[in-house]
Amino acid sequence: MVADKHYIAVEGVIGVGKTCLVRRLATRLDARVILEQVEENPFLPFFYRDPERYAFQVQVFFLLSRFKQQQQIGQADMFMDTVVSDYMFAKDKIFARLNLDDQELVLYERIAEVLEKSAAQPDLVVYLQARTDVIMQRIKERGRSFEKRISRDYIEALNEAYNRFFFTYTISPVLVVDTNHVDFRSDDEELERLVDKMALAQAGTQIWIPGTESEDGL
Repeated sequence: MVADKHYIAVEGVIGVGKTCLVRRLATRLDARVILEQVEENPFLPFFYRDPERYAFQVQVFFLLSRFKQQQQIGQADMFMDTVVSDYMFAKDKIFARLNLDDQELVLYERIAEVLEKSAAQPDLVVYLQARTDVIMQRIKERGRSFEKRISRDYIEALNEAYNRFFFTYTISPVLVVDTNHVDFRSDDEELERLVDKMALAQAGTQIWIPGTESEDGL
């Protein structure tokens, strides 16, 4: 049952559709929403213009912001004891390892190591996958001004980094969902099927391709 999964994290590359799905799942499951505070990061627009100069500031702001939100996850209301979030704390390392230089990474990892000890672990991770061209189109459609400078090469590298991370991640069950041909914003039938798959997900990694019956454990 999904009811036994009190903390569900929806993950995936920038623009893949995490936040829209989280809002729909929260309504469907009568859950509390915790969203990553992307637009509140004052360094992010500068990062997309000059990544080398602003990567560390962006990363530390996100790390501390995410840690603060982690404290909310353990405070579920007695009548709404499911939390759905559009990120998980552990994924912060994906961006750090991709964007920071060696010295910055050493300092970042010292800070992260202290904070990780009290971070909540998801009962289920829903990892949304899509091809780079699909993600680029979705980023374009949502029209955030500061994302206009995101390059295809960066999204490609991020996509590869996410895949490496989640196909070796073993702390929580992972449901990998191919989103290339599904729009959870409007497809009620596939949303219900997703909820069914989430309810069945147990330890390990499962793959689901909406519109097919292809679902294999790794």
